[in-house]
Amino acid sequence: MTGHLVGRSHECDYPETVKALPVCTRPRIPIEADSAEIDRLVKDSARSAISIYDVFADVIDELRPTHILTQVQCEVCAVSLRDVEAAFSRGMKHQPAVVSLQPDSLEGIWSDVRRVAAALSIAKRGERLVGDLIDRMPRAVREPGITVACIEWMEPLMAAGNWTPELIELAGGRNLFGEAGKHSPWMTWEQLVAADPDVIVIAPCGFDLARTEQEIHFMTGRPGWSALRARKYIADGNQYFNRPGPRVVETHRILCEMLHPDRYPPSLCGIAWRAIS
Repeated sequence: MTGHLVGRSHECDYPETVKALPVCTRPRIPIEADSAEIDRLVKDSARSAISIYDVFADVIDELRPTHILTQVQCEVCAVSLRDVEAAFSRGMKHQPAVVSLQPDSLEGIWSDVRRVAAALSIAKRGERLVGDLIDRMPRAVREPGITVACIEWMEPLMAAGNWTPELIELAGGRNLFGEAGKHSPWMTWEQLVAADPDVIVIAPCGFDLARTEQEIHFMTGRPGWSALRARKYIADGNQYFNRPGPRVVETHRILCEMLHPDRYPPSLCGIAWRAIS
């Protein structure tokens, strides 16, 4: 299907071949800033009702796509429907069909796959793909009482919501923070310490392993970090935990490997996740 793509957002980087496509968007904030500064800049933009992304209407006009895929799940994480509509309002000559996605749960992800497939007139292929993905995510044997805290942002602290609590449950754990089908909530360090989880997974939104390691001091520098009894892991949030697409299957596998190391060989360890102290 990648042969049908004519352009991409600045964040689209999988599979590797898509990086050769023209880039149609860019962030307005310095994404190399640390977690605390990014949070400040995003909140400043929200208060001013200013998008943090630019959409290149002229580039899209030149590419003449028949469809644009966008989303309304989070205006911070990725280019949104509002950003695309703003580009249209600036006088784009070409008016492609817009398919807007809102994946706030596993069922929402499957529905979006079906929505895209239907928009492209390949509904049966979409249904087959959904079935295959679900079949590849069996429910792991649940360990009595194994508790999991998944962190989606380090400064300030945010727990993972949306589809992540469901993935944790499917992997045989009990999710402590964030609710399935709801946006990721802010939390406090005191709440994490009081919960005393068995496992802590740190998978910041938009960060790969290297970037997470660079900023792990926001966690390890907090009082009482070393006293937490949890098994602690970092994961590639950018490629796995934060992307509501087919690779939630791999995210499920990552969680199984973390929660049940005796039963699941670490096939993605060092690639998508690793243990920390």
